Amino acid sequence: AHQPTAVVEAGQASAKPGTLMGDPVVMVSLYPEFPESVMSKFTPCGEFVFLLDRSGSMDCPIHYESHQSRIASARDTLLLLLKSLPMGCYFNIYSFGGSYEHVFPKSAKYSQKNLKRALKRVEEMNADLGGTEMLEALQHIYGQPCIPDEPRQLFIFTDGEVCNTKTILDEVKKNCEFHRCFSFGIGEGASSELINGMAREGGGHAQFIVGNERMQPKVMQSLRLALQLLVSDISLSWDLPKGVSATILSPPLRSLLQGHRSLIFAQLTGECSEATDGCLTVRFTAAGHQCQNQLHFDLQAAEGTANVSGFDQKGDLPLTCFTIHRLVARTLIRSLEREQREIGEEAEEIKRVVELSVQSGVSSVFTAFLAVNKSNGKAVQGPLIYRENPTLSQLLRGVWLNLMSDDSCGEKNIFRRIFSSWRKRTSANKHGKSLKKKVFSGDSEPRKPARDPLLELVSLQDASGCWLLDPCLAAALGKSTEDLEKTKPASAKKDVWATILALIWLHGVQVNAKDEWDLLAMKATLWLRAKKASCIRDWVEAGNVLLGCNVQTDALGL
Repeated sequence: AHQPTAVVEAGQASAKPGTLMGDPVVMVSLYPEFPESVMSKFTPCGEFVFLLDRSGSMDCPIHYESHQSRIASARDTLLLLLKSLPMGCYFNIYSFGGSYEHVFPKSAKYSQKNLKRALKRVEEMNADLGGTEMLEALQHIYGQPCIPDEPRQLFIFTDGEVCNTKTILDEVKKNCEFHRCFSFGIGEGASSELINGMAREGGGHAQFIVGNERMQPKVMQSLRLALQLLVSDISLSWDLPKGVSATILSPPLRSLLQGHRSLIFAQLTGECSEATDGCLTVRFTAAGHQCQNQLHFDLQAAEGTANVSGFDQKGDLPLTCFTIHRLVARTLIRSLEREQREIGEEAEEIKRVVELSVQSGVSSVFTAFLAVNKSNGKAVQGPLIYRENPTLSQLLRGVWLNLMSDDSCGEKNIFRRIFSSWRKRTSANKHGKSLKKKVFSGDSEPRKPARDPLLELVSLQDASGCWLLDPCLAAALGKSTEDLEKTKPASAKKDVWATILALIWLHGVQVNAKDEWDLLAMKATLWLRAKKASCIRDWVEAGNVLLGCNVQTDALGL
């Protein structure tokens, strides 16, 4: 699944040659590899800018079975991100709603002092900035001068949509040479056009957090990608037999990320009598070095490929069999739709989209599927029947009538109040019972919920990667300060001992959450290696005895 592959699919016999469905197509899955000589000299660095949505909807639960709000989950995620950043980088945090705020006037050097200041501000962030006005914050970020030799990596978190999607995407595209954009859509209401578009134009990666998915693993995966080498000057070249040519139908490659798939679709035209092999070469520049990856593939569509999808020996291939063709059509249709939105109503563009959609059976904004029931052979009689969702219709009708009675309510405010009223009612229905379960202290104030043990330990890590031997660490490990000090090997320094214990606890107790803490653990390991301790195996063994774990020294990277 994670190896470079190429799949060639023969065209539809009944389709006109020269059309997408009539010609063979190839789908290339690239998994770029960077030379070891380049990677060995690479030190992760960069300017990391985080842009967080603080509009009112971020106060909604992360999903309907959760008691944690989206803004609270985003705060926890920012904690993990900030603790996982490499020493020597720069960072800043922006938040937006009806207005925008930032932690530092300009990106600050990553240090314990600046990290502590940023985390304090993050703890104070709530969903209290009103609407979802992202553009002004983006323009301010892009207006800041880039830091030499520190590639800018932009992380954007939002749960909604904006009224100026095209303007925002144009702004990201205009600055694509100076940064990579990683976008995150929180909840089912996040605009896929906005989230995917920002990542596409910014040469990064898009992620969606829906249902009961946790935000932290997906965001940390994107941070790993952001810490990779910055690749530029990407070009593709085909080596095909004489008489055969390839026309690329997928959008141009703006970025290459090691271990992350990039798809290339192409239409093959012409015929060859003998040679059946083809080759695709991808050339790029990484850290000033010229690199290339090659993929050799068979041009002949494998026999039986269509049989798997339901080939009928007595007739032509059903349209649903042409999986690769339809994926190519979908990619091309989406690209043409984007172009059409940007330039307006162009008859030729619309005609081409409609032709592709009808030929391939892939829907577009200008076509629709029509269901026809032929099971009984009788024509459908009577008028079309209009059906309503009774629960939602009554709810919205009641809210609308109440709002329309207020002459001072503008159109924009009406929809905001509709959403607010709907959110309150649905929250009362789905989450009302949980409100009764809140625990109150003697002064009738709700208690602050207990923090996740992993996040508690992470919050105590120093920017350099180490932990300090103090009562807070002891409590996070479920021990007393006396236990930690009494079992400390005589030759071990306090911060070294504390860091070893924290690493053992992560590997021994939180192994299922390794995707979330792996980067900050690597930073701790690098810090320990720099100490060049000679008795590290004995200290790890002592830590295992104290914490009741069985973690090997090699597993800690030591």
